[in-house]
Amino acid sequence: METITHLLTANGIGLSLGLAGFGLLVAFVLIRMVVSQSPGNALMRKVAGAIQDGAKAYLRRQVITISAISVGLAGLLFLLAQAGKVHAATPVGFMVGAVCSLVAGYIGMRIAVMANVRTTQAAVDSEQKALNVAFNGGAVTGLLVVGLALLSVGIFYLVMSGGDSSSKGVVDSLVGLALGASLISVFARLGGGIYTKAADVGADLVGKIEQGLDEDDPRNPATIADNVGDNVGDCAGMAADVFETYAVSIIGALLLATLQTSVGANQDAALTFPFLIGGIAIIGSVLGILWVNVRRGPAARLLMEGVFVASVFSAVVYWPVTSMLFQDGLTVNSGSNFSAASLYGCSLVGIVMTFLVVLITNYYTATQYAPVKKIAKASQTGHATNIIAGLGVGNMATGLPVALICVAIWTSHSLGGLYGVSVAVMAMLAMAGIIVSLDAFGPITDNAGGIAVMADMPSVVRDRTDALDAVGNTMKAVTKGYAIASAGVAALVLFGSYFLELEAHLLHKGMLPEGGVVFSLKDPAVIIGMFIGGLLPFIFSALSMDAVGRAAGAVVSEVRRQISERPGIMDGKDEPDYARCVDIVTRSALREMVIPALLPVIAVVVVASIPALGMVSLGGVLVGTIVTGLFVGLSMTAAGGAWDNAKKMIEDGAYGGKGSEAHAASITGDTVGDPYKDTAGPAINPMIKVTNIVAILAIPIFF
Repeated sequence: METITHLLTANGIGLSLGLAGFGLLVAFVLIRMVVSQSPGNALMRKVAGAIQDGAKAYLRRQVITISAISVGLAGLLFLLAQAGKVHAATPVGFMVGAVCSLVAGYIGMRIAVMANVRTTQAAVDSEQKALNVAFNGGAVTGLLVVGLALLSVGIFYLVMSGGDSSSKGVVDSLVGLALGASLISVFARLGGGIYTKAADVGADLVGKIEQGLDEDDPRNPATIADNVGDNVGDCAGMAADVFETYAVSIIGALLLATLQTSVGANQDAALTFPFLIGGIAIIGSVLGILWVNVRRGPAARLLMEGVFVASVFSAVVYWPVTSMLFQDGLTVNSGSNFSAASLYGCSLVGIVMTFLVVLITNYYTATQYAPVKKIAKASQTGHATNIIAGLGVGNMATGLPVALICVAIWTSHSLGGLYGVSVAVMAMLAMAGIIVSLDAFGPITDNAGGIAVMADMPSVVRDRTDALDAVGNTMKAVTKGYAIASAGVAALVLFGSYFLELEAHLLHKGMLPEGGVVFSLKDPAVIIGMFIGGLLPFIFSALSMDAVGRAAGAVVSEVRRQISERPGIMDGKDEPDYARCVDIVTRSALREMVIPALLPVIAVVVVASIPALGMVSLGGVLVGTIVTGLFVGLSMTAAGGAWDNAKKMIEDGAYGGKGSEAHAASITGDTVGDPYKDTAGPAINPMIKVTNIVAILAIPIFF
């Protein structure tokens, strides 16, 4: 047994990297499967080509913009490294994290825009075939995210281990990677979110409400921009978001392992465990993807079954790995020893939390449950009652997830201390392979429906894609809830890392106060920090919502101009200038994303640089950001998803169906909910992490 334990400890990281490589191999097999499907007739290919061109044009310009900012920040980190303020490899790690985050989103988006038209064509044969094509396209993104995240962190860690004998120094170098991934994620989430919702809101306000056009009507000049936005927001943005959460969770666990344990076999096991959790879950995700492909039945049920299969496999395999790795338990510097069974329990907490968050979010956003029905019913009495009902659902939807997070934190901390919480977070994020597959499924089916309308396909095709799109809306809401809930727990790990890193830094400088660093609520600096941190998510979301409003206003003006100056568009005699709307939202999104994305960085630097506030106030900033950010993010994403599906429910015939007063009210609710669920809400997730990581990086610079 000891020999096996030694081999697992010595080779566990290499094994996990092999499993990550296997996940990427399966992703490439899925790419071949998707691309081999028929792309349909000439008109379908023309529409799909316009969407692909728009998505590529946006991402190309986004990469240029983000790269310029990233190079500048890398240069600043290099100067700090030269001055000895940060680890020498931090600038390299920053660029690695930034590049991998961009690559995960870009490749996933490229496959999604190839899968959409093939899903439309598959819907000609059957809904089941369309489900498989769309899900496999989404699964490519899911496997790319976890595979690249695990490989980038693992390879960078192994390379640094070869040149740095101190495990603490190795992990310090990874903080740069975490910062690069997180900052790029904020840009990707914000830019993609502003793009998709500006186009969507603009298309709906003029097309649906003013002109009475259906969704994706080819006469609407903003239709192509709307379809492009689905991909750059929900594929590229979500992929970058979950990539950074996954990478940051591993790095947070590694940082805790080095700060809480002494160098030796005990610490080696603690450092290896997070990698093995990630590698095993990739196999579970592959099995879940296979399950969805071979089973037959309703789409929503099959997708939930896929998550269940991945969860059960991971839970079963974690036990022998945990028991072998921690044969003598895990001893931390405080003297406590946590048994293998306790640490295994922490991993189960993460798995159970994943499944319950999915179920809870599904309840608040799926058409068959009371919250969405409540909003749809409220639409009968007007626009205001629809909005009121949606806001109520969003606020209520925070209760169960937050209660679940509290139980998960308490349980995992009781079983394994702060390291146990990091294990629970890692087990939760390890399921990202299958969860992100569900998210990317949404924009593929949404685009498939748009292509069906614009290519004038038979009504049965649109009926099938609409059914999948309704499921996709719920899946997108589910995965956003999952991402934000995991960010809430992961941020606690990062705050714990900030506290321990701060004490270690002060101890090294001989400045550690007697009794250690204390964050006391009696200290006004801590309270001030909590107020500043609590304010950040509100300012951040306000800037994001304003950005969508301004960009959407520009789209509305352009659509009105085209329809007014070229009346032949509405008669089908003239073709709208789709490219003009695409260009407007592209420029607006890239211009508007910069200030809110840099807000958390600026806030941390300002607080850290004011002597009267300092280190304890910065700790308060982190707590305030985590608490309010969690509630704001959960509320916004749930409300937006519920508003969207309430509209879908009415369009399917409830309360008068399309063209009714209830339908008009539901469109207003959906329009308000769009920037809630796809721009401000989900972008709060990486914003929380950026705040925490910059704070950790600021310790040797300012204190």
